[in-house]
Amino acid sequence: MSWVLLALGLVLAAEGLALALAPSRIEEALRLLVALGPERRRVLGLVALALGVVVIWIARVLAA
Repeated sequence: MSWVLLALGLVLAAEGLALALAPSRIEEALRLLVALGPERRRVLGLVALALGVVVIWIARVLAA
């Protein structure tokens, strides 16, 4: 359970850093996402999910 809290904290820290340092770039990225169709956003989300799972798996393998 502690690794879930660690992951959540890392995500919040990264998101907060991005919003604090480059708020206009976040707005540009959101405009880009709005311009994409729903199917492309879904594929992008699935790719991000898959990459996240791979990163978690690699981290767990290296920690063992």
